[in-house]
Amino acid sequence: MVNEIFPVVEVRGASIAFPGVKALDGVDFRLLPGEVHTLMGENGAGKSTLIKALTGVYQIDSGSIAVFGEERRFANTGAAQDAGISTVYQEVNLCTNLSIGENVMLGQEIRSVFGINWRATHARAREALQEMGLGHLDTRAPLDSISIALQQLVAISRAMVRKSKVLILDEPTSSLDAAEVDVLFGVIRRLRDRGVAILFVSHFLDQVYAISDRITVLRNGGFVGEYLTRELDRTELISKMIGKDLGALRALGSNRQIDERDRTATPVYSAEGLARTGALAPTDLDIHRGEVVGFAGLLGSGRTELARLIVGADKPDAGTVRLAGTTATIASPVAGLAHRIAYSTENRREDGIVGDLSIRENIMLAVQAQRGWLRRVPAREVDRLVTMYMERFSVRPNDPDRPIRLLSGGNQQKVLLGRWLATDPELLLLDEPTRGIDVGAKADIQETVAELAEGGMSVVFISSELEEVVRLSERIVVMKDHRKIGEVAGGPDVTAERIVSIIAADSDERAETLVADPRVIDGEGEHA
Repeated sequence: MVNEIFPVVEVRGASIAFPGVKALDGVDFRLLPGEVHTLMGENGAGKSTLIKALTGVYQIDSGSIAVFGEERRFANTGAAQDAGISTVYQEVNLCTNLSIGENVMLGQEIRSVFGINWRATHARAREALQEMGLGHLDTRAPLDSISIALQQLVAISRAMVRKSKVLILDEPTSSLDAAEVDVLFGVIRRLRDRGVAILFVSHFLDQVYAISDRITVLRNGGFVGEYLTRELDRTELISKMIGKDLGALRALGSNRQIDERDRTATPVYSAEGLARTGALAPTDLDIHRGEVVGFAGLLGSGRTELARLIVGADKPDAGTVRLAGTTATIASPVAGLAHRIAYSTENRREDGIVGDLSIRENIMLAVQAQRGWLRRVPAREVDRLVTMYMERFSVRPNDPDRPIRLLSGGNQQKVLLGRWLATDPELLLLDEPTRGIDVGAKADIQETVAELAEGGMSVVFISSELEEVVRLSERIVVMKDHRKIGEVAGGPDVTAERIVSIIAADSDERAETLVADPRVIDGEGEHA
């Protein structure tokens, strides 16, 4: 039974600042014994920072963390483990060169005067696995002989050997199929019923509602609220995560006209059954000339995964791609450029700009890659392209030889946009192009997207800000849990609330939506 009086862990007013950003800003959080408590929030909400504060990776700048009522300061992860807090991450931190039993008992081996007693150690490992419902596993078998799902459970067994009272599960289901998730959830419920306090982090909305007793929402490093899962409507949860109340979401209608495009024309890009194991379920997609297609969904919905498959950054396991009606294989971003497909990544600093290179060099990188590094772009053409795009986007300061790392985020984004437009693409994919930039730069980029489409370029626009997607898109592809669940034709009657309602609905509710509104196109189960 949930104990409302004595939290196992209680965080009060926790703040952590890094240069230029406040990762946590006065966050409160409590974790009660015998419950599954889910931490929710979009990218940059502060979830990972809070977990790292609880596990001794980061020190809080202000506020307090109490464990069983005693205020604690964890100097490192070992100190957190000694306090009874264990973490199992998305990427399982186990030793694949050791046996299952050795991993379960790592650091807790049973010793005698002659060293480690391996027989007793494996016997204790079997007991721990049996407690998790994993008694069928051979403790002496190599760890890499079992699936990732079972390795997750081995990692949880190791935490229980340590007598952990708090178990943090950070995106534990991201690589699991439905059957494996059911097994994991059975173990989680068994631990919860034994009184273990479980902090669960996931972007799978259906899973959150299936396993959680309580939800805490963070946004932009701040505390939004704590809610009993049974009392928090899914649509309301999403509105709290993105920072828009339901009334504001209703008001965010599309500025574009009703989509009357001729859908019988041959698409610029067409995919059928495009899929990648663990990243994207089989997906159909058509993109027409001069069309802005928005990809909408929460963090982890599959938006970026679909974009990376389109451009060739990742290789699909299945599916057929056609460009202007002709079957094509796009095996790399360079191949994508050869087919006039350009992709601006969501991770501007790590995968976009090259910080120590100049504005000029950053703009010309893709054009030079197109031509090959042995065929240098003539200096006159370099000057023409660099001048054109710096002027077009009002890049400041107006110094092409300035290192790009010294520019603001908005100006860096403008340089990246210039880089891809310099390749003269037919299809441009923009992944979070307005994240972390000021209002003026954001408006400039949104205006540019509309102008590009009017000029005949096809644009895929991905943004966590639903109002942007709604405002700019003629058609919106709605993503959830690594699959396309529907499409919505754009128009003045489309609102962000409507998109949220589709994401929040379960399968039966979406079926009712399809009957009530034929302009919502089903996208789920097309390749079951």
